[in-house]
Amino acid sequence: MRDLLARLPLHLLLIVCLTLGLAPFLPEPHVWEKLKLLAAGQLVRPIDIFDLLLHGTPWVLLTLKTTLGRTPAVGD
Repeated sequence: MRDLLARLPLHLLLIVCLTLGLAPFLPEPHVWEKLKLLAAGQLVRPIDIFDLLLHGTPWVLLTLKTTLGRTPAVGD
């Protein structure tokens, strides 16, 4: 997993987060809308779950890359 994250360029992840991760920009990003549905316990439709995965994956990858990139691997 660390190898895959290490091979992903940080600038590419940032671009994907700012485009796909925040699309559509108006009236509010899908990822924000789906997170609100999740917090309210209303994320039940398959299309909403797919939308959360689609728009949330870039943010998860960016978070993993920035956090796992800072900690040394065990045995290194």
